[in-house]
Amino acid sequence: MNPTHIEHIGIAVKDLQASIALFERLLGTPCYAVEEVKEQKVRTAFFRTGPTKIALSESTMPDGPIGKFIEKKGEGVHHIAFAVPDVAEALQEAQAAGFQLIDAQPRSGAEGLSIAFLHPKATNGVLTEFCSHG
Repeated sequence: MNPTHIEHIGIAVKDLQASIALFERLLGTPCYAVEEVKEQKVRTAFFRTGPTKIALSESTMPDGPIGKFIEKKGEGVHHIAFAVPDVAEALQEAQAAGFQLIDAQPRSGAEGLSIAFLHPKATNGVLTEFCSHG
């Protein structure tokens, strides 16, 4: 799978605007982008922290993945995303290594990334994402 770095840490939030203000104070840096991904029923705000980003995600619909997560577990760390050279290849390698996949094929994510998730049951309860440009 050969991750090059942690691309971002995803944090589920109830109120994106309030959370942006909180993280701007915490990190001492402004949010550089907010993007809605309609297919995933989410709006995400991004912060840079060195080579890693913090992605705050608010559900746009109660039945979206973030909405369901917050209903079940409350706000907090939702997933960790690893940058990989090729998401499809990383998925094949993960499946061959015995990891349960959520996504059998890459899909489109925020910031033009190709993304896919591994099931948290296979990774000690941590929702794990692979992502790459292109």
